[in-house]
Amino acid sequence: MSETTTAFAPALTARLRHPRTWIWVAGSVLLLGLPFYLDRFWLQAGLFAMAAAIGAIGLNLLTGATGQLSMGHAFFLAVGAYGYCVLAGESGTENGHSLSGLGLPSGLAAVLAVLLAGAAGGLFSPIAGRLRGAYLGIATLALIFIGQHVLFNASSLTGGYNGRSVPPLSLFGLTFDDTEVVVAAVPFQSSEKLWYAALAALLLSGLFARGVLRGRPGRALNAIRDHRIAAGVMGVPVARYRAGVFVLSSMYAGLAGVLLALVFQRTVPEYFGMVLSLEYLAMIVIGGLGTVAGAVVGAAFVSLLPPLLTHYSDSLPLVAAPGTGGLAPGEASRYLYGAAVVAAVLFLPGGLTRPTKNSGEKK
Repeated sequence: MSETTTAFAPALTARLRHPRTWIWVAGSVLLLGLPFYLDRFWLQAGLFAMAAAIGAIGLNLLTGATGQLSMGHAFFLAVGAYGYCVLAGESGTENGHSLSGLGLPSGLAAVLAVLLAGAAGGLFSPIAGRLRGAYLGIATLALIFIGQHVLFNASSLTGGYNGRSVPPLSLFGLTFDDTEVVVAAVPFQSSEKLWYAALAALLLSGLFARGVLRGRPGRALNAIRDHRIAAGVMGVPVARYRAGVFVLSSMYAGLAGVLLALVFQRTVPEYFGMVLSLEYLAMIVIGGLGTVAGAVVGAAFVSLLPPLLTHYSDSLPLVAAPGTGGLAPGEASRYLYGAAVVAAVLFLPGGLTRPTKNSGEKK
C-alpha cells in the first residue's frame, strides 16, 4: 500500500466520524428528495430562497468581505433577468408592446446574461474602485433610479409596466417548463425541474465564493476592509481589488436574476426596486457579514418570511390575507426582518452564523 493511501485512510475515517459530515449528507439527501414530496407552493418558495442566496453571496463578497456598501444590487439582478429575456426571447407582440428578442439558445442566453451583468458592473467598477463607504452607497443608489427609468420606458426590451414573459430554460434536451415528466411516479413540472438546476447553481456559487474568501484574494479583501491604507502599503492593489469584486458581485446578482426570472416566469420592473436592494442588505446583516453560510441563512430567513406568513395568515394574529384590510404578510415580514436587523446589530454583530465581532471568513 502506498504512503498516500496510508495517509488518506485515517483522514477519511476521522472525517466520517465527524458529526458535521453526516449533517451535510443528511441535508443533501433531504434537499434532493424534496421535489418528490412538496407541492408547487413550497418548491417555489425554496427556489426564491436559493436565488436570493446566490445574490446574497455576491453582495457579501462586496459588502461583508471588502466593506464596500452597495445599494444598487437590484439593478444587476434586473440586468440578468431582462438580459436573459431579450437574449433568449423571440421578437413579437405582447400586451400591445412590440418586443425585441435575439432568439438564442436558452442555455447560452443564461450564460450571456450573467456576463452582461458583469459587464454592467465593469462599467461602474472604476467608480467602485475609488469610492468607499457611504459615498459608494450613494453612487450605487443612482443605479436603482436609472434602472427603474429604463425598465419602465424601454418597452421594446422590457415590456414596460406589465413586463414580459420569460422563455423556459432548455439544457441537454430537457426543457424546464410545465410539460410533465414522470420520475418515480411523480409528475415533474417547471418547479421540480428548476429545483435541481437551482441547487447546482447555488452549490457552485457557494464553493467558488468560499474558495475566494479562503484564498489569497479573500485575505486581500479582508485587509482592504479592515485597513485600506495598511493594505496598500503591504502591496495590495486596492482599487483593482475593489473594482474586481464589484464585477464578481454583479455576476452573482445576474445569475440570481436569471433564476428569479425562470421561477417567476414573468419579469416585472417594479420588483427590481429599492426595496429589493434593502432586502439583500438585510440578508447579509442577519445571516453574517463576510461568510457564505451567513448569506445563505440570511437569504432563507428574509425570502421565506412572506410566503410563510401568506400561507399561515389565517392562523396568525394581526396578519391577514392580502386585500382583507389587516396587516398584509409582506408588510409583516418587513417589520420582522427589520427587527431582526436591529437585533443582529445590537446583540449578534457577526450575524446568526457567527455571533462574534469578527466578520471575516475563518481559515
